[in-house]
Amino acid sequence: MHEHAQMNAMNDRVGPPAPELVSLDGMLCPPLLLDIKDEYWPHIVNEDFMLNYFLDFDFLVEEVAAIEKKNVLCVFRNPVQRPVPPTVADLEFLGYDLVDLENSASALSNCGGFPDVFANSELSRVGLLPELERAVAVQAALRSLYPEDHHADCHVAHSPRAGHRRARGEARSVRAIATGISSLVFNKTTRK
Repeated sequence: MHEHAQMNAMNDRVGPPAPELVSLDGMLCPPLLLDIKDEYWPHIVNEDFMLNYFLDFDFLVEEVAAIEKKNVLCVFRNPVQRPVPPTVADLEFLGYDLVDLENSASALSNCGGFPDVFANSELSRVGLLPELERAVAVQAALRSLYPEDHHADCHVAHSPRAGHRRARGEARSVRAIATGISSLVFNKTTRK
């Protein structure tokens, strides 16, 4: 889907025009570093579907320094409470995404909607749920009501963004992650 079509689809789903979409959805917000270089291996999450996530913030920032328009996200996957982001950058809380186990699609912004589980009006200006409790409830309802839909079997992702604003319609992101207790990579935490 073309970038402008993506934003129009998001705008149609959410209601008022969304200034931007911030998501771990790799189709709507593709990662900037597509090729995994040999020197990345000591710095990335070595887990299925996590090779676009980095554990070393300084390394990641250095790799994307020349790229002007980007989002750098600190990800906590399946947090049990609102995580305290690491102090390596000025991180802005944006909300919670629900991303399938393969990190390929967001149940909130790229699955055609689940109106019997959540209303589009619940989504923030960037397409996320603002409260962890609601994100966990939506996650449970999706798994219960749609057991055969692999996009409904999803992680809750808390993804604060490093202090940087992007222009409307730019849907590219750099991923880092905090997994489990808090391994730093800007994009996730763990509970299933």
